[in-house]
Amino acid sequence: MNCFILEPSEGSALVVDPGADHERIAELLIQNHLTPKAYLLTHGHMDHISALKDLHDLYPAPIALHGDDTKWAFTAENAMPPFYPPPLSPGKIDIDLKNCPLIPDLGVTCKVIHTPGHTPGSVCFHFPDDGILLTGDTLFAGSVGRTDLNGGSARVLSESLKKLKLIPDETTVLAGHGPSSTILEEKRTNYFMQQD
Repeated sequence: MNCFILEPSEGSALVVDPGADHERIAELLIQNHLTPKAYLLTHGHMDHISALKDLHDLYPAPIALHGDDTKWAFTAENAMPPFYPPPLSPGKIDIDLKNCPLIPDLGVTCKVIHTPGHTPGSVCFHFPDDGILLTGDTLFAGSVGRTDLNGGSARVLSESLKKLKLIPDETTVLAGHGPSSTILEEKRTNYFMQQD
């Protein structure tokens, strides 16, 4: 799983999908003299949020997650024994991304694109000024996230991918798993992005 640390302004960090190894993430923050300004969660699956509570305890900051995933993200429903117990709750989710096209006060423009299909509350974070799209498990290099888990839907995911086709071709795609890509490369080579 890919966790991303973005630096929107000097000394501040946006931590995207802290799924595991909170000590390693904290070490990177310390090494780079960064303090989290917010935690941005592309969706609620355990492999994307299991380090959140421990990190939040060390570095309190607002947490952003779509309300449709908040309902189950910190419950027994979101476990994968023996690998993942249910993620521990960090407490209040400060920013419900359900009706939040832009996340305020980050020091950078961050557009929220609701892309259900992998989970009901999956979102992508688009930083248009920087040419970056964080896709979580909606879109991978050459593939997409699975749709056979609770709340998943291949039909709904297909509709979500249509939204991503509208993003500028040169945009860098940073996915929740695997290597980076671009929107143009995915349009050219990804079967799922070639469907109407």
